[in-house]
Amino acid sequence: MCKHFNTTGLCFPEEHYMVNIDGRLEEIRQMVDRGEYFAINRARQYGKTTTLSRLAGQLSSEYIVFSISFEGMEDAVYETASSFCQRFCRLLYRFLRYNERMTDGISGLLKEELRRMQSDDSADLEDLSDFISELCGQSDKLVVIMIDEVDQAGNQKIFLSFLGMLRRKFLTRKTEPTFHSVILAGVYDIKNLKLKVRPMEEHQYNSPWNIAAEFQVDMSFSREDIAGMLRDYEQDHHTRMDIMKISEFIYDYTSGYPFLVSRLCQILDEQILGKEGFPDLTAVWTADGAAKAVKKLLAESNTLFDDMVKKLNDFPELRQAVYAILFKGEKISFSVYNHVFNLGVMFGFMKEENDNIVISNRIFEMQLYNLFISEELLDSVMYKSAARDKDRNLFIRDGRLDMEQVLVRFTETFTDIYGDAEERFLEENGRRFFLLYWKPIINGAGNYYIESRTRNMRRTDVIVDFRGEQFVCELKIWHGEEYNKRGEEQLLQYLDDYHLTTGYMLSFNFNQKKNVGVRKMKFGKRTIIEAVV
Repeated sequence: MCKHFNTTGLCFPEEHYMVNIDGRLEEIRQMVDRGEYFAINRARQYGKTTTLSRLAGQLSSEYIVFSISFEGMEDAVYETASSFCQRFCRLLYRFLRYNERMTDGISGLLKEELRRMQSDDSADLEDLSDFISELCGQSDKLVVIMIDEVDQAGNQKIFLSFLGMLRRKFLTRKTEPTFHSVILAGVYDIKNLKLKVRPMEEHQYNSPWNIAAEFQVDMSFSREDIAGMLRDYEQDHHTRMDIMKISEFIYDYTSGYPFLVSRLCQILDEQILGKEGFPDLTAVWTADGAAKAVKKLLAESNTLFDDMVKKLNDFPELRQAVYAILFKGEKISFSVYNHVFNLGVMFGFMKEENDNIVISNRIFEMQLYNLFISEELLDSVMYKSAARDKDRNLFIRDGRLDMEQVLVRFTETFTDIYGDAEERFLEENGRRFFLLYWKPIINGAGNYYIESRTRNMRRTDVIVDFRGEQFVCELKIWHGEEYNKRGEEQLLQYLDDYHLTTGYMLSFNFNQKKNVGVRKMKFGKRTIIEAVV
């Protein structure tokens, strides 16, 4: 059976190309050995289920392991304590029947009692508590339980009562046998489970499971992790790829988000070969091929992107924060007590960086820009103007993007439409107008992203990839000649970083005596083309 990249369901090393997670499993195992109760809270498609599956297999030599999931549990299960206890016991019994190696050491009497309880209409949480004590007290080995997809129960009071029961048993474990370790996995952390059923003023501070140890294992993929997976692939396919270069590219776009890493590799392996310019795998596994994979990923609808859009719609305050970061360049200080930021981090599309809250990776950032811009396209004068200019073939010369002409036409259009607008309005919306103008020009043939090192209220560097060619364009608010000079020096440095000789600047200048238009400036062998509006 040929190995392949997998982005749906569990991953198995013998079937799939995957990152070696043995080091992470060892870290988690140490927590289990210490008898800790903890939650693995990570965003959607972050490898939680695969991690639990691999962990269960490793633990089974020393522990009795139950690994169950609440996925697909209907609301009726949570209506009464009896129905919840029955279903919980059924999940345990089903796992026991089909995973004898992991549950070896449980007596026949305990198995029979568990079978009986799954149909006991009178069972309540105290009965379940007593059975857990019998199970853990009479089994040959310590018992560990893992529960995946606990989000399914997050707005159910009976589940919070269940957590409270586990908490009580944990506190009395010296006198009352109970699970040696409990692992819960899901997107929402335990504190936020209570968010759904308690008043807002309580949700951050009360937890039915405050015994949980902090889970600090980094489950994202490093550059070295990605390189290791690609080496495995290279041994089978002999593409002669530059493994470290491709690993760097993938990491730069994904920041190690597991699904995004695997999905880019999967697209490279399955969807690029045979396309124009990619006749074989040697041509596919290049920077150009990886850029093509990024375009395909951003153009597709998948469960991760769908979930991101849903979360923005469900939490308007989170949507506002994301918009402010993207389009207003606001530097927002991170606080663990800010509920909005915690949601963004928990859902995976925000992270804390240098004490500020930022978008967690370049792919998400590009997708979010596309989302917000797409919502304005039909009503955007800037977009319609650019689309008309594109139809007149003003921007493409011999198959190459004429970036200078883009700035010329943007300057003319912007001045005609917004030349008399108030300064504050233009400060907050200038970069959005430029990106709206960009959208139809590069649509289908290119992408852009924001250089994270320069994103702020005053300046932003936009990196444009168009048919394999890169352009660096700095957008900035005019704050005097000295500030402008520093911006030119920084742009020249970026040209060196990207091995380019021409850079572009777009200055939003509110000085009444400004000279609107486009000019060229020479700096040795390098050129900066600046547009002033």
